[in-house]
Amino acid sequence: MKPPPLGMALPVSKKPVIPGGNIEIAMDATEESLLSSLVRTFQEALKLSLELFKVMVPVLIAVEILQHLDLIRYLAMPLVPVMEMVGLPPEMGLVWATAMFNNLYGAMVVFLSLIKQSPMTQAQATVICTMMLVAHSLPVELRIAQASGPRLLFQTIMRTGSASLLGWLLHIFYSGFDLLQAPVNILLSQGPQALPGPRSPSLWAWRELQSLFSIFLIIQGLFLLMRLLERIRAIDLMNRLLRPLLKLIGIGPKASAIAVIGLTMGISYGGGIIIHESRSGRIHRKDVFYALTFMGLSHALIEDTLLMVALGGDLSGVLIARLIFSLVAVSLMVKIIDHFPEDLCDRFFWGNAM
Repeated sequence: MKPPPLGMALPVSKKPVIPGGNIEIAMDATEESLLSSLVRTFQEALKLSLELFKVMVPVLIAVEILQHLDLIRYLAMPLVPVMEMVGLPPEMGLVWATAMFNNLYGAMVVFLSLIKQSPMTQAQATVICTMMLVAHSLPVELRIAQASGPRLLFQTIMRTGSASLLGWLLHIFYSGFDLLQAPVNILLSQGPQALPGPRSPSLWAWRELQSLFSIFLIIQGLFLLMRLLERIRAIDLMNRLLRPLLKLIGIGPKASAIAVIGLTMGISYGGGIIIHESRSGRIHRKDVFYALTFMGLSHALIEDTLLMVALGGDLSGVLIARLIFSLVAVSLMVKIIDHFPEDLCDRFFWGNAM
């Protein structure tokens, strides 16, 4: 660039220079951007919570009616042969039925009431706890899976069948090697005070409203956490870390966000985000199906695992065996289903998010 000729005035900027002005403007823009991001996050969390509650509330009412009419015990009768197969007392079928049609907390109440009349070994407690972890809260969790695309019938068979098979394998392993044969040590032997028991409809409704509000707060926190993780690029890091594991079992890399939510928070708490991600169109239906099937077998690895340990379950079953079984089962399933024609898969395995 040539210097201007001598005597020619240099161009002077007409824009006034205010010391520190650019910094103040940038700070105002940042505050406005942060506020708008928070408002948008709240609106998205509220919208997805309402969608999730549309799924959960009818199911919760139906389950409460069944429990109030004492019909869940009849649902447990077909489970007696399964209990015998996995080396458990027949009455443990009522525990598993309660877990499947209600939730883990209700099953814990039934377990603690039955254990006084039916002493168990550590191995037996681990078997029933592991089976409950694989198949529990099915009306709610399967409805969330169905709303995300996967077919309801296959998910039901996969979770109940996997729970039975894993329970049998643990029974064979523990009895064959004479492991965990001492009497079970239950940390909640006095019974958890906060667990639900017999209650009036108004008390039940109030507690469920509190639970739904807690779920909304958790979803709000999840959205805020996801926004933060996106800003610091932690999501990209988790994707890279999970990619080898997901690739090992045949799940595409774009499904890693769903897998992280399910593995850590669980299907019920992460249901709103799971439905949102599956409807976004960014993830292929097949990957949503594989990810949700994997999460159905292993989810809420921290909270639910600790609950079962408090009931006397051993980590070798409720955590290690469950994870290994989930990885192997989904890996084999992926290899088998990949040979099926697309129209057959659309009909029996996955569809569009509802």
